[in-house]
Amino acid sequence: MLHVACGRRLLSFIMTTKTQHLHRIATIQGFGKKPRTLTTDDSPIRVEFAQHVDYLNHLNDKRERVVKASRDVTMNSKKVIFQVHRMSKENREETLAKAENDLAAVTNQYMSKLVKELHGTDFWKLRRSYTFAVQEYVEAATLFRFCKSGTLLNLAEINASLLPLTEESIEPLQINVLDYLLGLADLTGELMRLAIGRISDGEIEYAEKICQFVRDIYRELTLLVPIMDDNFEMKKKMETMLQSLVKIENACFSVHVRGSEYIPLLGSADPDYSFLGLADTE
Repeated sequence: MLHVACGRRLLSFIMTTKTQHLHRIATIQGFGKKPRTLTTDDSPIRVEFAQHVDYLNHLNDKRERVVKASRDVTMNSKKVIFQVHRMSKENREETLAKAENDLAAVTNQYMSKLVKELHGTDFWKLRRSYTFAVQEYVEAATLFRFCKSGTLLNLAEINASLLPLTEESIEPLQINVLDYLLGLADLTGELMRLAIGRISDGEIEYAEKICQFVRDIYRELTLLVPIMDDNFEMKKKMETMLQSLVKIENACFSVHVRGSEYIPLLGSADPDYSFLGLADTE
């Protein structure tokens, strides 16, 4: 009996010792700690990341709205340009009046959407989303101004026309110089098409006026572009501008050199093709 009792005490001592040893190991390794749950209130990092997530989601939503408004501005600005090209000697006043109404609609209905979305620093962050629409708008507005008064619509006048679309408490959208110059470069291509059309209608003096206007723009920009910081895209458009200028000059030169041969044919119902070396047709 004594032997059995001693054995039980020894076994109990061994088990107690082993249990205490395992508990001590678990405590050292952290197994005995109660798991801690992180909440937004006690985690500044999570609060900071949540703020960044909200900001990026808001910016992406705004970018989508800006892209949609930019498509509307681009499409309707092209309609103004097409309307101006319908101008002729007979319908000049009527066509320009309609083009003026269309341009006002673009400003009040579509540019106003961009103005409402872009204020503060947003019009710099989202410039890639709307720059082509602004260039198209500048092209349409400057083309209309030239056809109406023969002058150039400058950047200050365009930005002034956008001010009524913005609330006084909000920093207004201001078209930057680069977008204005890129739109002005595209204007010369439309003026080249306009000059060729005026020559075909016999308005030689008007075509020469366009030629001089485009020549002045090109001359001034050749002095400005080399000192611009972001001028890669502008340099490419300068090459296209030169091609447009050469086409206008060649057309005006041909009128002066060979005007006696084909100018009387313009609008004639009985053409004479002798200057082409062809016999008259019955």
